Formats: sequence, structure tokens, C-alpha cells
Amino acid sequence: MALSQSQKIIAFLEKHRGGSFTARQIAEAIVQQYASDYAKKRNNPRFADDKAFLSQIIAEIGSQKDTLKRLRPTLVWQDRPKPRRYCIPLEETQEALDTAQGETCERDEESCACEERALLEQELYPLLTSYLWSELHLYSMRIREGRSHNTRGNGGNQWLHPDIVAMEPVDKAWGKHVKACGHASGSTCVRLWSFEVKKMLTVANIRKCFFQAVSNSSWAHEGYLVATAIADDRVEQELRMLSALHGIGVILLDPENPSESEILLPAQKKPDADWQSIDRLAKENGDFHEFIELVSVYFQTGTLREKDWDNKTA
Repeated sequence: MALSQSQKIIAFLEKHRGGSFTARQIAEAIVQQYASDYAKKRNNPRFADDKAFLSQIIAEIGSQKDTLKRLRPTLVWQDRPKPRRYCIPLEETQEALDTAQGETCERDEESCACEERALLEQELYPLLTSYLWSELHLYSMRIREGRSHNTRGNGGNQWLHPDIVAMEPVDKAWGKHVKACGHASGSTCVRLWSFEVKKMLTVANIRKCFFQAVSNSSWAHEGYLVATAIADDRVEQELRMLSALHGIGVILLDPENPSESEILLPAQKKPDADWQSIDRLAKENGDFHEFIELVSVYFQTGTLREKDWDNKTA
């Protein structure tokens, strides 16, 4: 008995557990594997060529999301960055099954990440700094948790510092006299940015990740939550609501091509940084202290040495 198209898709994903595939990749694979099953449909005169036929199969796959989920509850997909990618994780844990069935358990963000795209969070930091430098012209620095003093005891600095901070020298290209006027008038000549980095944002982790970014990035002129993928439209809608309420923006990082990353939701631009929070951060973390020293040097002298920063082009 021939398999339905949905069953063919699940069979393909089962065979390639841990991999993530676009609808086009799946369509090409199943049309090739089940060529005899598709022969009659391909001969339909409404398909001018193979390209038109394949486009139809791709569209059908996109419309079968709910059916696929019923056939394999642990099937996951990510809608951002586009195109949508489908994956059956390597391990179908009970936790993943519970989440798939709608129970209110919390799972690790790694549980729905597919092996093919499962970069470690630490591997995303240089990709983000590359994007910040090449596209936004920001001078960035990694803030390492290991350099925190933790003087307040266990948990005292939880959600205190972000993963990446950056300086935007607004006045860098200004002429000498314009700089002098800007400084004398109290205009913002330097803006500080803050970034919390996550791999994938899901229904299970979205609020935790977002409020971590609120906690450790609200001191800056602009604060962002950065992720490589957004699981589905529900997550994106939640992000839009939270961003509007709290002013934290969202960046969608493209690990394969950092320069193609995008600001999905712009952060609220604050006129002033929270210097009291900055002072605490500088006292608690050595990296952040060095960052503020470099900002101070630029304020006083206008000196910028690229070797002092983490700016790299991937």
C-alpha cells in the first residue's frame, strides 16, 4: 500500500533524524525516492515543467504542517529565519513529548535544536560581533561570566550582565568644531548597546529568555535579545508584545552568513544610559570594567584602537 505524502515526509525526516530541512529539500528528496508514485501527477498538463511540479509539492508540504505534527508529535520546525525548516530531534525525550502534547513543562532550548544547526551558544558570540562591526559599525566586547566577582554570594549576580556589550561612537566622523559643540551642549555623542544571546526561542523558553535580556540589558541606550531561530508565529507574536512593553529589541542572527542577520524588532532608543546600573556592573565584572574604561578613554580623548575590541569579520 502506497504511503501518503505526509507519511513520505515523516519517513524522510525519520531517516535523517537530527537534520533540518526546508520544504524544497524534502520535496526534491521524496519526488526522487518515490518517482513512480509521483509519475501520474507529474504528467498532469497543468505543470509546464519540472520546476512547476516541484513548486506544487513544496506548497503542499507547507500546508501539511498540522497533519505532520499529528503523525509525529515531536516534529519541530522553525519559521525564522526563512525558509521554514523541519526536523525530528535525535532524542525524543519524555519532556519533548510532554511539550508537544501541550503540557506546561519547560524544556531546554536545545531539545528542539537540530544537530545540523546546533552551534554552541559560545560559538555565536564572534558571529554576532562580526555582524555588529560590519553592519552596524559598533565596537563590541564579550562579557565573560567567569570574570564576575560574585561578592553577593550564590545567585547574587543572576541575570546581571549581558553576553556582549558595544559602543557606538556617534561623533566619530564629526568635524572638530562640531564635536566641541556637541559635547558642550550635552548631546549624546556615544551610545551604549547590550546583547543577550540565545540559540532558539520557543514557546517554552521565550519569556525566560526575554526577561533575562530585560534584566541585564535595560541599562544601555539600546538592549537586544539575539537568537538564531524563532520556532513559530506564536513566539514571534509574544516577542512583539514583550518588545513593545519593555523596549528590548530582537536580532535574528544568521550563523551561516552573519552579514545577512536582521534587526527583527528595533529596540527603544533611550536618551540616557543607567549609570548607576553601569557602576554596579563595572564593579562586579572585570570585562565590563575594561569596557567602561575604553568608553571613558574615548569620551576624554576620542581615541579608538581596534585591537582593544572584539571586532572581527567572519
